Amino acid sequence: MDIRKNLLTAFLVSGLCMGGVPAYCYMSPEASSLYQQACSAEHQQDLKEAIAKLEQAIAISGGDAMLYTKLAGIYSEIDEFDKALENYNKVIKINPEDAFIYISIGSIYENQGKYKDALNAYQKALDLFPEYKYNYFNLGNVNYQLKNYKEAIKDYNSFLETYSGHLEARENLAGSYLAIKDYQNAETQYSKLYEKNPDNFKHNYEYGIALLNNNDSEKAAKFLEKAIEIDAENDSAHLGLAQAYQDLGKNEMSYEQYQIVLKNMPNLNTVRLDYANLLADMDKNTEAVVQYNMYIKAFPDDVKGYGNIAGVYKKLQNYDKAIENYLIAISKDDKNINYKKDIANCYHNKKDYQTALKYYEEVLAVEPKDFNIRFNKALALHALNKYEDAISIYKELLSEKNEKVIKTNLNDALVSRGHELVEAGNSKDAITYFKDAIKGGYTDGYVYYGLAKAYRKDGDNSKAAENYEKAISIDPEKTAYSAEYSEFISDLYSTKVEVKSSDKTSELPSINLSVNTPQETTKETEKSKPAQTSPKLATSDVAIKKSKDFITQGDKNYKENKYDAAIKNYQDALQLVPNDEVTLLKIGNIYKMKEDNTKAINFYQKSIIVNPEYTDGWFNLGLAYANENNLIESQKSFEKVIEIDPDYNSGYAYYALGMAFEHQGKKSDAVKNYKTFIKHNNDKDLKNTVEEMIKKLQ
Repeated sequence: MDIRKNLLTAFLVSGLCMGGVPAYCYMSPEASSLYQQACSAEHQQDLKEAIAKLEQAIAISGGDAMLYTKLAGIYSEIDEFDKALENYNKVIKINPEDAFIYISIGSIYENQGKYKDALNAYQKALDLFPEYKYNYFNLGNVNYQLKNYKEAIKDYNSFLETYSGHLEARENLAGSYLAIKDYQNAETQYSKLYEKNPDNFKHNYEYGIALLNNNDSEKAAKFLEKAIEIDAENDSAHLGLAQAYQDLGKNEMSYEQYQIVLKNMPNLNTVRLDYANLLADMDKNTEAVVQYNMYIKAFPDDVKGYGNIAGVYKKLQNYDKAIENYLIAISKDDKNINYKKDIANCYHNKKDYQTALKYYEEVLAVEPKDFNIRFNKALALHALNKYEDAISIYKELLSEKNEKVIKTNLNDALVSRGHELVEAGNSKDAITYFKDAIKGGYTDGYVYYGLAKAYRKDGDNSKAAENYEKAISIDPEKTAYSAEYSEFISDLYSTKVEVKSSDKTSELPSINLSVNTPQETTKETEKSKPAQTSPKLATSDVAIKKSKDFITQGDKNYKENKYDAAIKNYQDALQLVPNDEVTLLKIGNIYKMKEDNTKAINFYQKSIIVNPEYTDGWFNLGLAYANENNLIESQKSFEKVIEIDPDYNSGYAYYALGMAFEHQGKKSDAVKNYKTFIKHNNDKDLKNTVEEMIKKLQ
């Protein structure tokens, strides 16, 4: 700040010299003459002569204050401040109520850097002559130099009430506000200065810092950029600009500014926390850790360093290091709940659910309504198989927020608890849990698998079979469901029951692998049907007879193209004898004719679950997969047919397998199977067609 040299006394004395001796001066005529000569010499810049004349006048009329005042003023002009002060003090002895003498004394002290003495002098002047408002500027200046910024602010504001256009006073007022971090008022004052003279505004850095701290980072960046244009070596402006860019999310630009600052000021550790935060935001995590460690080394008691580096370790999934630093942070700030939340999360991610629960409880003791923490607590309990506790919390949370993720976890806990109850032999309660999950929207086959097990333990075989089938239809790839269903069927019947149908063969449309394709068949081969005996159950003869009646009616409806009625008849038959692979196959064939390949596949799969050696089931399953363009599964099905019966249906499995390979682009495998088909089949026309296909492939 520029301090004005306020030699007001010189101005006053000069004024007194003009026009003769004032009325209140009582000098002798001789002394008065010498005084006039001194004024003339001063005017001619002959200050030595002026001093000599004044000293002569004082020798004649030593009690006159004006002579001492004039002499002190001239000594001030030639920087002989001690002599000036000596003479001003003589004036005060003569006239202690002269406020302007104190202002002159204050000015000398101010120029000497003796700001406390200057302040006392200016304050004395204010006490004597409070109406002299200009003195507030003097007071403001020395208070500013003494860093009494709050007092300086009062003085400058008092001064500007009268002299509102005074540029230096407003600059110093803005600087005082900035010094005490009153950024709002600092911004207001710099804004007035800028608006008054934008072209010559010279406080771009200061205004930028005030704006930055008032969260106007975009405007701050503009002024800080100007400051750097004027002075590229202004590291403080570079630092402010780095922070402004950081606030604006301009991370690359912020990174460049931090690099400049730290290159010029490598020991400026105070900025490393913000710099490390930027690096973390940019996913420069390794660099961030280095910067955090440097900050921690410089400021080992600052909790933020430990908390922030822990956050980076957490992001890197280095949960042990994250926990280590969070614990240090908590040791320095045990009231910080967020750190405890983060620690709990780290333990949760480490699958140390028991320790995670400990911290969740500590957090909830302070913030019992924290939704996310309660949800995480439920997840931890869920993971620890404490399903009842987890279910209770999930339900409580759902009553507050109807969120899908909570429903999903609640249903999963219900199903898991249901399975736990099944294993414990409590099938009735298990069924309730499973049904609650289904009611809540649970659709995975696992819930129906659980219901099947529960009903099976409860002795309700019909519902058990129904739910096994639902589980298999939803998750056909879960072989455990199919295997257990097969075991369940075997448990109901010691061996399979023969159910003869009136129409063991059905013609289905050609497979969609090629235009020239033999018609598929469901003809049962003797090889695929093992020997059969009567069932164990006493009521099985009645069930078998009634089942045959349903099948007969189903075959009739099938021939009359009443497919939905036929399906109903076949399903009624299966309710009585659920392990009849032929009836399952017939339902699959109807769905295939209706071009519902999904359901067709489902029933073909059931037929081979009942009888894993059932070639017709495997063959038609392969055709259904082919229609779905699932060539890999189609290939596997045909290979299974060949494995069971290499001569199945005059070699048609080789033909179908060849087409599956051809459509996968595996020409050599296709040719190999087509040639094998020719060896097994006696249809000359078809053999000729296949030979042509081989030629094209070769």
